[in-house]
Formats: sequence, C-alpha cells, structure tokens
Amino acid sequence: MRSIRPRTGTTTTLLSAPAAAAVLALLVLTACGGPEPEPGGGPSGPAATSPATAASVEVADSPFGRILVDDSGRTLYGFTRDKPGAASACGADCTAVWPALTPAQAVRAGSGVNASLLTRTSRSEGAEQAAYGGRPLHYYVGDASPGDVNGQGLDGEWFVIGADGQLIQKAP
Repeated sequence: MRSIRPRTGTTTTLLSAPAAAAVLALLVLTACGGPEPEPGGGPSGPAATSPATAASVEVADSPFGRILVDDSGRTLYGFTRDKPGAASACGADCTAVWPALTPAQAVRAGSGVNASLLTRTSRSEGAEQAAYGGRPLHYYVGDASPGDVNGQGLDGEWFVIGADGQLIQKAP
C-alpha cells in the first residue's frame, strides 16, 4: 500500500496578460502534440493523454483517506459533472488539464481495489477511458510526482476517489 503526501505550502503568482497568454498558448501546443510514450509505459508526465499499453488501479493512504492511484502512485480524480456509466463531461479542452486514464487494454485491479467496480467507458472522441464505480478516471497536470494530491477540490468539481468509488469531497 502506498502513502500519499499532502500538498505543502502554496504560493500564488499573478501573471501579466501577455505572460498569461504565452502560458496558455504553451499549454495548448503541449496538449496537441509531443513525444510518443515509452512502449509499455503509462502516462509519462502530468499532461500525458496517450493510452498506456497496460495499467492498474490501486488504493493508497492519503490525507483524505484511502484513495485511488495508478500503478505508479499517481492520484486519480473524479469530476462532479460526470454521470456514472456515461462518457466523461470533460471534453478536449478539459483533458488538457485533467487527462483521462485511457489504457489500450483493460485496467487491472491492484491492491485494495474492488475489481467489480473497475470498468471502461467510451469517450466522445472514441477512446476507452477507465472508470471506477461508473465514474471516469482522470489525472491532474498539477500533480508533478506520485503521491501529489494538488487537484483535490479544484473549482469545487474535482475530487479524489475513495476505495468505495465515491468522491471524497474534503477540503485540501
């Protein structure tokens, strides 16, 4: 079982309009292309959206309780706008920040995971996305390292997912 470390102190930096536009342009360009993932590997970085050849979902301890992570220890999130059993409401622009877990093969149930809750759902662009308890699974690009939980509670719509498949809507 893995342990997740809490987010440490954060600092807010304001950008000028030209700097913010440059950052946004870089984000869009990065989301639209880039190097291919390593064969057999999962998402290679926070913004990776290419399918992995195989993946597993596990349960790890975190400041929010027992939550879902991938086999690399990267936190998985749920979106409050997603309806269980349906395609994710997180479209192309959204997945630039909240990449979907889209493995090429069925996801394996790892330690602490209820295999009967682990399924796949079709995304609007045709990719198959891993789901747990009917809820599509996402990463957050702001989680730079395994164990990060920086996406918790963002916009009041993104939350870690508990071992029972429910969103854990605790404040970070």
